[in-house]
Amino acid sequence: MPIREADLLGHGNPGYRVWHYGLELTYKPSTGRLSGVAKVSAVAEESLPAFALDLGPFTVDRLKVDGRPARWTHRAGKVRVRIGRAVPRGSLFSVELRYSGRPAPVRTRHWGELGWDELTDGAIVASQPIGAPSWFPCNDRVGEKATYRIAVTAPTGYTVLAGGVLASRSSAGSGTRWEYVQDAPTATYLATVQIGRYESETLAPGQHAAVPRALVRAFRHDFARQPSMMALFADLFGPYPFADYAVVVTGDELEVPVEAQGLSIFGANHVDGRRGFERLVAHELAHQWFGNSVGLADWRHIWLNEGFAAYAEWLWSERSGGRPASVLAAVSRTHLAGEPQDLVIGDPAARDMFDDRVYQRGALTLHALREAVGDRAFFAVVREWTDTYRHATATTDDFTTVAARHTEIDLGPLFSTWLFTAQLPEVGG
Repeated sequence: MPIREADLLGHGNPGYRVWHYGLELTYKPSTGRLSGVAKVSAVAEESLPAFALDLGPFTVDRLKVDGRPARWTHRAGKVRVRIGRAVPRGSLFSVELRYSGRPAPVRTRHWGELGWDELTDGAIVASQPIGAPSWFPCNDRVGEKATYRIAVTAPTGYTVLAGGVLASRSSAGSGTRWEYVQDAPTATYLATVQIGRYESETLAPGQHAAVPRALVRAFRHDFARQPSMMALFADLFGPYPFADYAVVVTGDELEVPVEAQGLSIFGANHVDGRRGFERLVAHELAHQWFGNSVGLADWRHIWLNEGFAAYAEWLWSERSGGRPASVLAAVSRTHLAGEPQDLVIGDPAARDMFDDRVYQRGALTLHALREAVGDRAFFAVVREWTDTYRHATATTDDFTTVAARHTEIDLGPLFSTWLFTAQLPEVGG
């Protein structure tokens, strides 16, 4: 199993599972300072005399376990807590932690800087895969999902968005407090906060956006067909899995758009007034089903996220009057044939997790499955997949098992060749 980057920098902690995060945060864009109180509610999976949380280089001012002070240390990205009396296996416990500082992204060799990052005027959170500890204490492992309540106080005049539904907004003095509730189970890397001077836009009921004033006109044109995408994907993939969907367009340029749970983030460079990046609108929306609702049990299965999102681009194209998926698949295959044949997308190394070949070959795997079983069976597979693992986590084996239920064809050779062989298969392979 090749995925490493020093085992994802040692993030994640054994012995317990978090079921809820409550975050009360205050952010000052003028100084970049973040202060917060985090309440982490968890259940012990074994007798627990000590445990750890992942957290970046903040100052930790106070820590309590079940309302009582506990001993702790904070070094090298870990808050290590020792409890006076062990928490019995199966018991619930809570940790309250007060912290402050200037958040810094998690720096990685292969994926750049992850997590909380300052914009020219505001902040963005893009945590995939291990950036969550840059802004809150957590058990940062991809296969663990929890619910969230995130409240952020920022200067009045700034808009704050977070995953979930806006539960309240109130102003006092020079600040405004925004509170969001996310009841759908969410992986830590998909929790987010976005802060900036934005105008509010509504594309359709349950679909809203935050956009810099200067980009509103171009945004309205470029994202006008998103409600049609939502309707198509709900028809093909099953019901949209969350309460609503938000889009944030930052005033700064971003290298790539980023998905979070119930929310996607685009840079100013992705809004050109000509729908030049519409495929990315489809890609990020599709992640709400694939990656967010149906999550990963482990990062080695990343092709399930990115392959489905890339294939959704092709499905949108063929259903909206563009080139059919078969043509786009042929173009993709021709491109991949000219690339190095050294990547096994079903078990990639850390440096290759976000390689475009994972996206493209993942989409081609799905297209090969569609051609093998036919449209009726293929989309039945997809809908069963999103329904069975809704708000849960899954693996490649889980997907191949679902697929096998919809055909009498032996799909083993197809998946073996496309997912676990470095050499690109021949046409029809």
